[in-house]
Amino acid sequence: MTDPAPDARRIGPLLATLLVAGNMIGSGVFLLPATLAAIGSSTIIGWVIASAGAMLLAGVFALLAILKPTPDGLVEYPAQGLHPVFGFANWLLYWLANWVGVPAVALAITGYLSFFIPALKEPLAGVWATIGFIWLMTLANVIGARTVARLGGMTLLIGLAPIVVATVLGLVAFDADTFAAGWNVTGRPLPQTVGASLAPIFWAFLGLESASMAAAVVRDPERNIPRAALGGVGLAAVIYIAASVALMGAIPAATLAQSAAPFADAIATLAGPTAGAIIAVCAMLKAAGTLGGWILVTAEVARSGAAAGFLPRVLSSSDPARAPVRDLILTGVLLSVVIASSMSPTLGKQFAVLINISVNLSMAMYALCALSLIRFASGIADPGKRLAARVMALGGAGFSVWVVAASDPAMLAPSLWAFAATVPLYGLVLLARRMKGAV
Repeated sequence: MTDPAPDARRIGPLLATLLVAGNMIGSGVFLLPATLAAIGSSTIIGWVIASAGAMLLAGVFALLAILKPTPDGLVEYPAQGLHPVFGFANWLLYWLANWVGVPAVALAITGYLSFFIPALKEPLAGVWATIGFIWLMTLANVIGARTVARLGGMTLLIGLAPIVVATVLGLVAFDADTFAAGWNVTGRPLPQTVGASLAPIFWAFLGLESASMAAAVVRDPERNIPRAALGGVGLAAVIYIAASVALMGAIPAATLAQSAAPFADAIATLAGPTAGAIIAVCAMLKAAGTLGGWILVTAEVARSGAAAGFLPRVLSSSDPARAPVRDLILTGVLLSVVIASSMSPTLGKQFAVLINISVNLSMAMYALCALSLIRFASGIADPGKRLAARVMALGGAGFSVWVVAASDPAMLAPSLWAFAATVPLYGLVLLARRMKGAV
C-alpha cells in the first residue's frame, strides 16, 4: 500500500471553518451574558459591530497566512513586517494576555459550581476555589499533557450544550417587553454603552487567527484559508448573537447580571432545576478542559520566551521533550496572583475586569499584525488587490485601536502601561544579550 498524497492528510474548508469556530466558542463565553446584562440588551449593537470587526481581522490573518505562512505568526508577523521590537512586544503581550485571560476561564468553573454550592458566590470563597482549580489543572499538566489534551477533546462537544439548549429555550420564551426593559440599564448615552461593550464582547472572538495559524494543514490554502477564517467567525457570530438575544429576552437584565452561572440559571428558570444542573455540569467540564489546555499554552509561551532570551532561563525548563515543570509552576503562581488581586464583589464583575484587560492586550497584538500586512502586501502582484489588502490592514488596525480606546477607562490604563513597557524591556533584553556575548 502506498502512502497517501500529502494533500490527503490536509483538512478542507468545512473542517477548517469548524476549527476556527470551535477555537472561539469556548468556556469563556459562559459568564459573558451576566457581564453584558450589566450594560443592557443594547449590547446587541455591539455584537453586530464586533462581528464585523472580527470578520475584518479574520480577513487580515487569512491574507497574512497566504503571504507569510508560519505557525508563530503572532510574533513573527510584526517582527518581520515592522521591527524585531514589535515581535518581542507581541510575545510579551500574548503572555500577559494569557495571565489575565486564563483566570477568567477558571472563574467560569467556580461560577457554575456555585450553582450547586451557593457559598462560592462570596468573593473570598470564590477566589480560593478558583485558585484551587488553577493548581489542580497545573498539577494535571505536570503529571502529563496527554491527560489534559484528552479532557479538552472529550469536553469539546459537551461545551456546546449549554449554549445551544439555552438559546433554543430562550428564543421559545422570548419576551419583547423583557428585552426592551433591559435595553440600557446604565442610563449612559447609547454610543458610550455600545463602545464599552466591545471589549467584553470581543473576548468571545479571540482565536479568530486560528485558520492562519493552521495554514500548513489546510488544503488549497489560498482559497480555503479565507473561507475558513470568514466562515468560522460568521458561524460563531450567529451563535453568539442568537444566545445573547435569547437570554436577554427571556431573563430580566437585573437577574441575569447577578448570575454566576447564566446559562444554567436561565435553563433552570425555563426548563426546571434538573435541566439547569445538567447544563451546569456540562459548562464546568468544558471550562475545566479549556483551563488545562490554556495553562499548558501559557507555560509553553514562557518556555519559548526563555529559549529566545526574553526570560531568564532559570525560570524555564529547557528540554522541550519533557513537561515544562518550572514554567507550569511559574504559570500557576502568576495566575493565582491575578485571581487574588482582581477579587471583586461578584464573580461576574471579576470576570469583566479580567476579560477587558485581556482583550485590550490582544487587540494591541492584532493591530501590530494588521500593520505588518501593509509591508507584506508588496508581494501581491495585482495592484488592485495589493491596494485592497493595505486598506484592509489599516481597517483592521484602526478597529483594534478603537476597541481599546472605547473600553472601560479603568481597564485602559494597565493595558497601555503593559504595551509601553515592552520597549524598555526589549532594551534590557538586548543589553543582556550583549553582556552575555562579551563574557
